[in-house]
Amino acid sequence: MSKKPTLLILAAGMGSRYGGLKQIEPIGPNGETILEYSIFDAIRAGFGKVVFVIRDSFAEEFKKRFENKLSDKIAVEYVYQELDKLPEGYALPEGREKPWGTGHAILMAKDVINEPFAAINADDFYGQEAFQVAADFLTSQVAEDSYSMVGYQLKNTLSEFGTVSRGICKVDSDNKLVEITERHQIARTGAQITFADDNGNTVPVAEDTPASMNFWGFHPSLFQHIESQFKAFLDEKMHLPKSEFYIPSIVFELIQSGKVKTEVLRASSPWFGVTYPEDKAYVVDQVQQLTQQGAYPEKLW
Repeated sequence: MSKKPTLLILAAGMGSRYGGLKQIEPIGPNGETILEYSIFDAIRAGFGKVVFVIRDSFAEEFKKRFENKLSDKIAVEYVYQELDKLPEGYALPEGREKPWGTGHAILMAKDVINEPFAAINADDFYGQEAFQVAADFLTSQVAEDSYSMVGYQLKNTLSEFGTVSRGICKVDSDNKLVEITERHQIARTGAQITFADDNGNTVPVAEDTPASMNFWGFHPSLFQHIESQFKAFLDEKMHLPKSEFYIPSIVFELIQSGKVKTEVLRASSPWFGVTYPEDKAYVVDQVQQLTQQGAYPEKLW
């Protein structure tokens, strides 16, 4: 496939644990945000368009920040994730306040993406190599039945300031994703990394276990799968006020049903993110170091 892939950035979440609009927190030497580094890496890896999933409530502030910077660098589009954007025949349940989740966020882009695309979180720093391996896959290997995920070693995805949730992966000998399970309350306790299971028990997990940081490579066929799965999700869980429709569960269902194989791409570039306010100083320091090493220019744009 010669068509340039698109980068879909999920930026509609308000960052409840962080306590603010962390998508536009400055972390670079000239006030650049994490997602600007993602876009910079995507451009040099060969992506041709970026689509932001945002919310109406902060659209003006968001566009003001990014439109001028990016207008002559890469094509930009915006789509909006709102609670009432549901399939025909479904109505928003009274009292629902929580967003429907990352799967619903991706679905918002179905009318503007017709090419292979990567989907990422706005507030994760994935590193240059991650975008390069993703772009290579999306331009040469992606197909209706072949997706990808960038996997990181679990030990490189933790926060010193609190627990995190991660998609813990099982991978077969062909580097295909076999299973992905959302685990919560992951933290380093002494020499071990542990998570809390459904009964609240502490379970150890190996440091080099592949973890999903929501960096996916998809064929546009995904949108049809999401639509049908989202309706099934609403039929079953719509009445539960905290139910969420996650990308990993969508992909896992496609793997289990034999409709899709998912390649786990390995990137040795550093991942870091801002889950808690205290994480920000660390991220700023890491970006400064990468800038000094020449991985990024002092001024991105």
